[in-house]
Amino acid sequence: MADNGCGFPAPGLHSFLFQPIATVGGFEFNKVMLLALITTLVVVSFFYAAFGRAKVVPGKLQMIGEAGYDFVRRGIVYETIGKREGEKFVPLMVSIFFFVWIMNIWSVVPLAQFPVASIIAYPMVLALIVYVIWVSLTFKRHGFVGGWKNITGYDSSLGPIKWLVSFIEFFSNLLVRPFTHAVRLFANMFAGHLMLVMFTVASWYLLNSWLIPAAGVSFVMTMAMIVFELFVQAVQAYVFVLLACSYIQGALAEHH
Repeated sequence: MADNGCGFPAPGLHSFLFQPIATVGGFEFNKVMLLALITTLVVVSFFYAAFGRAKVVPGKLQMIGEAGYDFVRRGIVYETIGKREGEKFVPLMVSIFFFVWIMNIWSVVPLAQFPVASIIAYPMVLALIVYVIWVSLTFKRHGFVGGWKNITGYDSSLGPIKWLVSFIEFFSNLLVRPFTHAVRLFANMFAGHLMLVMFTVASWYLLNSWLIPAAGVSFVMTMAMIVFELFVQAVQAYVFVLLACSYIQGALAEHH
């Protein structure tokens, strides 16, 4: 924690840096990597336990798994891509949704207390996976020429400005899209974690001073922030998958 001169340990970028837990062959393994690994194990273990021995009359765990799976399938994939085209993408989108959601939830879990998605490398890798799928599908569905028309939004009916529009669409889709897809998730988790740390540290700092009533207010704000973060975490997982589906839908749509 940084000290600003008044004794208050203000949070900052150092709140997102962790010492390595272990170093193997020059490769450093830290807390964030451990949480990402645990996230993977949690998601895989849950769905294996829920569907590994699926029954016609589902048990409680299977019912929860089916509800989560069906929410992503019907509420996001079918609504965005459509049932016929979207069915093959359901497993991927379900995996991404729950992976992102659990990565975010760690921020309010005791001892963990850190959202993995606030380290931009993780949202960026997920965004790149979606990006590669989107570009591949675009050229597979429309061919080389049609693929470029789809990506650039080329429309001869626009007349002289068609090249300007195509350039803007090219820049936006191929260069900006994966960046904004990742940063939207990263920025929300980064800011949310910073706010939680701020109010948590402030509560402890004020409790150990003569401003004890202010510590109570700060503590209430901390609880409110935790509830708000739980909502934001779910929304960010939803938005990330919704955008992924919209990109895929655009790749499969016919260009006019």
